[in-house]
Amino acid sequence: MSDPGPGRALFAFVRHWSRRSWSGGPGAAERGRLVLVTEAVDALVGRGLPATVNAVAREIGIDQSGASRLIKGAAAAGYLTMSSPDTDGRRRQAAVTASGHTLLEQAQAWQERIFDRLTEGWSERRRRDFLLAMAELVDRSYTVDS
Repeated sequence: MSDPGPGRALFAFVRHWSRRSWSGGPGAAERGRLVLVTEAVDALVGRGLPATVNAVAREIGIDQSGASRLIKGAAAAGYLTMSSPDTDGRRRQAAVTASGHTLLEQAQAWQERIFDRLTEGWSERRRRDFLLAMAELVDRSYTVDS
């Protein structure tokens, strides 16, 4: 097999880190799922989009029923709430609670520590250039249809 190209390297990196959880230990997988769905809702709202079950499903690349279960679990844990906008009572939207924001702050602090460890020895310019390149890839990813 040939050496991995940049696309394969990117997806290998994503696969590896998508299975990691900042909490570790027992229950880490469930906590990771709670972070995943809470981050998805936060990202959608941050982009000005309604965090419906279908939007969350698209954001994390799973089916609607799986997203619904994740949202229900995060709501039961107190990280998300579900409500209906005044304009359409049938269309429920998720929102991050104060506890959910605390969860995200903890998870994001772990993400920053991991980035610091992975880029140890890099210059500040290299780190900044990498950040800008990744931000550009993320922005473009919303326009690419798989």
